Amino acid sequence: MTVVSNDPSWWPTINWNIVYSYWTVAAGTVVVYDWVLTLGQERQRWSLITVLYLIIRYIGLPYFVVYILRMFHGDIIVYATNGTNLVVSAMLGVITIARLHAMYQNSRIMLIFLVITFLVVYIACGVITAIALKDTLVEELVLSGTYMCNYGYEADVRLLASVIWMLVTLWEIIALCLSVWIAVKHFRDLRRLGPSTGLTIGDCFRVLIKSHVLYFASFVCVSCLELGFLSPALRNSNSVGALILYGALEIFLGVQMFVLGPRLILSIREYHAKLVASSDPETSMNSIVFQERVHVSTGSTV
Repeated sequence: MTVVSNDPSWWPTINWNIVYSYWTVAAGTVVVYDWVLTLGQERQRWSLITVLYLIIRYIGLPYFVVYILRMFHGDIIVYATNGTNLVVSAMLGVITIARLHAMYQNSRIMLIFLVITFLVVYIACGVITAIALKDTLVEELVLSGTYMCNYGYEADVRLLASVIWMLVTLWEIIALCLSVWIAVKHFRDLRRLGPSTGLTIGDCFRVLIKSHVLYFASFVCVSCLELGFLSPALRNSNSVGALILYGALEIFLGVQMFVLGPRLILSIREYHAKLVASSDPETSMNSIVFQERVHVSTGSTV
């Protein structure tokens, strides 16, 4: 049903949507700027992780274009944006599994644990997202000649959204704890290693942990804002404060998914390139494998 109105009381809502679209454009600009900065680092041999990297990297711009259209078009856009959020999050989860598998010296037990945990979390999230989207109501508005959409939610949708974010947060916490634990273990082992190899492993782990902590920090910011907007008072507010929080959410979400997510891969490739450039020409790091004999080779899966 389309609601047509020229009531001046709708003008704050119209202005709010227009300004919010500017925030979305700003978030997309950040993603494009980072893409331009790292364009020269994308020449890599083909692998599953490379394909995931390219999809995540290049889906960012069309994602924000579609997200702007979400404010002015119907429910198909809602399905597209929410589906993209879930798929990109799952892809980043696969990249995290590859990193952790390599950090744990290709442990089969760790791989099985990570895959099972990942599948449980994201299958549940997929089912809950489908249920939530089914209960999302879209109302078309024509206000003072401006076309836009208003989204309503049934009572249980907010609870479903909070469950999704709690499940994804649980997965991210598990991944971070596993990363920190194995890094601490290897840093302790450096005391008995020779200066050259020990420093190589230590530097590599520092790169891995730094990129993971930055990614997790951005995820925490996004999660806090998303859970905050589950409050009806904040979600339905047209205040300047609410608009600023919505804008911050857009920027943090874009940075988390399309900047720091791909940098989980780029960080180790940058380290690999610097190490090869400063070492013997025959040095090759094709997979991140930390073995008992302290042989370092950086994995093709990362």
